[in-house]
Amino acid sequence: MELTSSFGLTFFYDYATPSKVVLWLASIFSGIILCVLVYTSTAILSSLLFKGYGKLSSAEKIEWNNRGFSTFHALFVSSASFYLLILSDVFNVNSHGDVVINRSSTLSDAVLGISIGYFLTDLAMILWNFPALGGLEYVLHHGLSIGSITLCLLSGQVHIYILMVLFSESTTPFVNLRWYLDIAGLKSSKLYIWNGIALFFGWLQGFSCSCSYFTT
Repeated sequence: MELTSSFGLTFFYDYATPSKVVLWLASIFSGIILCVLVYTSTAILSSLLFKGYGKLSSAEKIEWNNRGFSTFHALFVSSASFYLLILSDVFNVNSHGDVVINRSSTLSDAVLGISIGYFLTDLAMILWNFPALGGLEYVLHHGLSIGSITLCLLSGQVHIYILMVLFSESTTPFVNLRWYLDIAGLKSSKLYIWNGIALFFGWLQGFSCSCSYFTT
């Protein structure tokens, strides 16, 4: 069944087959479970390996652990996006007959589903601890992210663009490390400086790659 909106966008509802719906739901729940596991593991490992963890306030511990699964998600989706966009032939312009914006794969579906699970978990924590983990701008960001990825999954289109955005998450570990070093009192350390440099060049590289793709 085909439906065309007043904006000229076409959505193919027959794309959402039962098997795909099962994959999406399984991926979303997997993302949520992974976030919970990493959150718990971060708390346990930090208490064992970092002496200053016990001195943190309750709010700081929550954010510390929250940034743990934020880093995990960033590493996972940026690596998966790099593989799908660069190493695999899913979005290679010469490997298929259809246009790249209409292409998807089981792996890209799973990655996007896991990412939705992350955003749902993080959004729940933001709302529960509001505004300690972020204000309304974070709620808006996560809401738009969930909506756009969901629409992408349901339509089976523009996976390539969503993956390009998720690839930019590669800078998130540097952002989180910057916060960790700051809260640990290491803001004047060389690691803090080098991390800032890496963050800048990481962002610059991601921005350059995106610009070069859209202009070619």
